[in-house]
Formats: sequence, structure tokens, C-alpha cells
Amino acid sequence: MEKIPYFGQTLVRWKVGTSTFLALPEKGARLMNWNIEMADGSVRDVIHWPEIASLADFTKARGGNPILFPFCARTFDRGEIGFWRDAKGVRRPMPTHGFARQGDFRAARVDATGFEAVFVPGEEAKASYPFNYEFRVTYRFSAFGLTCNLTLENLGDEPLPWSAGHHFYFTLPWSEGAARGDYLVRIPSEVRLRQDAAGQLVPGPRLALQERLDNPALIDTFHTALRSPEVVFGEKGHPGDVTVRLGEDKVPQPGACFVTWTQADDSPFFCIEPWMGPANAPEHRMGLHLVQPGQRETFTVAVSVR
Repeated sequence: MEKIPYFGQTLVRWKVGTSTFLALPEKGARLMNWNIEMADGSVRDVIHWPEIASLADFTKARGGNPILFPFCARTFDRGEIGFWRDAKGVRRPMPTHGFARQGDFRAARVDATGFEAVFVPGEEAKASYPFNYEFRVTYRFSAFGLTCNLTLENLGDEPLPWSAGHHFYFTLPWSEGAARGDYLVRIPSEVRLRQDAAGQLVPGPRLALQERLDNPALIDTFHTALRSPEVVFGEKGHPGDVTVRLGEDKVPQPGACFVTWTQADDSPFFCIEPWMGPANAPEHRMGLHLVQPGQRETFTVAVSVR
């Protein structure tokens, strides 16, 4: 484990076997980069991180793994974006992807195995989600993978709604001379959905179990009704597939989904995002979880290369 100066902050670098992980726990509990040293001495980026000009660009950088909490993507209240309505009927603001990714955390543990960080609510969080809770992000790193737990503990006296997720920016393509169309993804979903302009879920594209990653129909699609918890993608005919596992059950909970997205045809990344539920969960309630007073709930995701 090594500490590195970075725009006035301190990054932490972990070397675990042939894998190297880079994170800034206090800034969004964000894993920034993961790379693997190959047998020939070359380095393969698994999780992409771009060059940024200053720390002001950190939050909006297209890379790493932004933590999405308490809700994923865009929330709506009766058709108006940027709001949600709680169980008492109170309308509150809610930024896209919530507020944890741009928020501050306190590092509760940083050791050779990974880190644990506790969210420190700022003014934005207090206005959007004015409850008594503790939100923790815990990473554990291994030679060929990682596990991340998102844990919400209810310290108050009313049920806490949440539907959190991850926004992994996976490097793609990762082989020199390869194109996005050389990669295949296998998603065990029976129902695909999208979000309309008013925030409602609508039928998505019809897709096969396995698709090429240059298929435009994958963009902004929620893959639901999952028959298994694992999505696998990689370069056709080559080793080194990436597996993303959602949850710890043999069959994910109802409402859980994977989201596929990228910014442009030539973006150096493709996002495979495991979420507790589709966007706007507080309104349609698909994938919305409630943590009862005095209880806690953990959402676990694992990523591995094989």
C-alpha cells in the first residue's frame, strides 16, 4: 500500500498480486483505476481513469466507479425531473445519481486489503435525504478482482428508502487494434426496460442473451428479471473476460438490474452497472428497498477477471 500526492489530496495505491488499485476514499469513496500486469510485462487497464486538469474535474470525470446513492440516475416527481416524494408526501430535490459520488467521506479503515469509508452528509445531502442514517462503502481487493459492499444503517425512527448502484467505467477495447464490435456481453435478462421523458419505465429493446458491445440498442437499457447474478463480457476468442456479479443470491432479488451505457462510439470505456433497481425507483418502486429503524442492509457487488 502506497500513498501518493494528487492535486492536494492523497491517493492510495494497493498492489495485490499482479493487480494495482488506485482510490481516493475521502472523495466519493471512489475507486479510480484497476490495472493488471500481464505475463509479457504489459499492463491492462480493467477500470478506466482519464487524465484530469484539476481536482475540480474529479467528480465529473468519466472513469473509475462512482457510487450511486441513495438512488440511481434520474428521479422524477409527477413528471418533473430532479425531485422525489417521500412516504409522507414531502417533495424533495434529488441530484442525478444521488449525492454520494460528489460527497465527502471519512476513511474508517485503510489497510493492505482495501478500505472502508463513511459518508459525511453535506448541505445537498441533508436537503435531499434528511434522515438519520450511516452509509458505508467497503472495498476488498484481490489478485484478480474486487468486492464492494454498500451498507445503509437506519439510525432513525422511520423506514429508509434506497436503491443504490455502481457506475463502473470498464476500459474497452483493451487489446491493441481491437474495436468495440470485437467484444461480446452475456446478460441473463428476460425483460429489458428504458426510462421515458417523464421518468416512467417503458419496454426496451429486444436483445439476445449474448450481444456485441457495439450494438446501439444496449445504450441506456435496464436489463431486469435476471435469471442469474452474473454478467460476463470480453473479447471474442481471447482469455481475460470480466465478470460482474450483482448480489450474493443465486437469483437476484426482484427489481435488481444491470445497466449498459457508453458516452460515444469512440469512448475508451463501456459501463456495465449493477443496480438495486432501475432509475426513478422512489416513484415506480421497482427495486426500491426499505431499511427499517434500527436495521441495516448491504448491497454487494463483485468484479473479477478470468
